[in-house]
Amino acid sequence: MVAVAMLAAICSPAVLLAQPAVSAADLLPDVPAVRFEGPEPLEIATRTGVLSFDVEVAVDDEQRARGLMYRRSLPSGRGMLFDFGVERDVTMWMQNTYISLDMLFIRRNGEILSIAERTTPRSTAHIPSGGPVRFVLELPAGSAKQLGITVGDQVGHRLIGGR
Repeated sequence: MVAVAMLAAICSPAVLLAQPAVSAADLLPDVPAVRFEGPEPLEIATRTGVLSFDVEVAVDDEQRARGLMYRRSLPSGRGMLFDFGVERDVTMWMQNTYISLDMLFIRRNGEILSIAERTTPRSTAHIPSGGPVRFVLELPAGSAKQLGITVGDQVGHRLIGGR
């Protein structure tokens, strides 16, 4: 149980836009800022075409633990990419995350394994990857359905698939 709680804390899904894109108004006054890499370009090849996003990147424990927590908005076309370093089962949650998100669970080769759509803000319910993944991409809620992103689509980024 302790391991699950620790993993949940490390894998919190509240990590998206790059530091320059976050204003002080987006964070609560007593919450210290965490710096993320980016924004960087990311592409998703769907059945109907290639979609482009600008993402912040969370690569260390502090960044992955914070994620998009405490943010009050996430513009369309933006997102946060979590890199767990190795492929493994991942569990996310929405504690202290005030905006609903779509979570794309991505294998190391860039293939989308599963999608959790319209997650519930501030929920402590666990959101499992459904199998081993290396990456999680968080996008504004409704993005997957609206843009036609589905399981099996291919994600491209400098960290994914040798890019």
